[in-house]
Amino acid sequence: MSETPTAEIVAESGATRVAFGGLWTIEAGGQLEAVARKVDDLPEAGAAVLDLSGLDGLDTAGAWVISRTRDRLEESGRGGQIVGARPEHATLLREAAYAPVEPLPPPPRGAVPLLADMGESVYLAGRDIVSGLDFLGRIVVVGGKAALRPRRWRLTSTFYHLEHMGLRGAPLILMINFFVGVIVAQQGVVQLARFGASTLTVNLVAILTLRELGVMLTSIMVAGRSGSAITAELGAMNMREEIDALRVMALDPLEALVAPRLIALVIALPLLTFLGDISALIGGMLVTWGYAGVSPHAFWGELQYPASIERFVSGLIKAPFMAIAIGIIASLEGFAVQGSAESLGKRVTASVVKSIFTVILLDGAFALFYGAVNF
Repeated sequence: MSETPTAEIVAESGATRVAFGGLWTIEAGGQLEAVARKVDDLPEAGAAVLDLSGLDGLDTAGAWVISRTRDRLEESGRGGQIVGARPEHATLLREAAYAPVEPLPPPPRGAVPLLADMGESVYLAGRDIVSGLDFLGRIVVVGGKAALRPRRWRLTSTFYHLEHMGLRGAPLILMINFFVGVIVAQQGVVQLARFGASTLTVNLVAILTLRELGVMLTSIMVAGRSGSAITAELGAMNMREEIDALRVMALDPLEALVAPRLIALVIALPLLTFLGDISALIGGMLVTWGYAGVSPHAFWGELQYPASIERFVSGLIKAPFMAIAIGIIASLEGFAVQGSAESLGKRVTASVVKSIFTVILLDGAFALFYGAVNF
């Protein structure tokens, strides 16, 4: 048995027969290309017939080269009929058929592609909104069924996720809000000191933190930490077909997986917002004490008016709505993961980006609503 690929060219009456022999495998490497180039340059002597009866071995690489040679002979009008191929070789040639790659057309220029991208973005945004509302409706149905049968509540799972989202996330929330309070107070003291009104920094820190920054920053951190975790967990389960296994066992994935996480988010986010507000106020107090000479006693005394119960409640009211939005987006993206790590990465990224965008959008909507009702 010859291990070297060969192609013997024999001129016959009205045709040219190419008898292939040896091992046409990947180990031959460049020898395959050298022999194939010799066959591509057949003299003009009628139709070409490729005889594979003498092949000692063939793999995908050899089959691809032979298929490419036949394709080039057909393009030149020489034919390229294959004869004498064993059944396994014929199957390999069919599956490893040469397919020329056509160059991609140049991208269109002008305003049309931009408008097309904008239209596609609007359509995808509308589809996401409809999917979110549909998902919310299904969650409400699951919650209604669980309310009629309290034993369906998965309290162990809920408290487990509440610990990870709330208790274990508290240090990060406290630190972030503390430094934000420090930054806002420092800038307030520096800027307001020009007008001799550095004591008004207390009002600035209190109103901005309790009404806007506290809940928004906490929600953004929760979206990046807990929302991404929800998407990754559900996405990994979807990749391993564990969610399909739950359905086979007559278990609703929304009830078993989504509801405990969503309930934990709705409980944890207001609590974390409260802790973040207190942390930001403490940071502001320390800065005004050091920069403006406002004592802690005076700071908390000044705080009573700007930190009225209405402003405190106006921030906490937003937290459950933002938690629901984060949970729904994270769950939807998790269920949309396909069977690859690339898909999981894209969905986790999309979950965080969409959640942060929705949080900011909801905060703006609440600001407009509070302004309309003079709250």
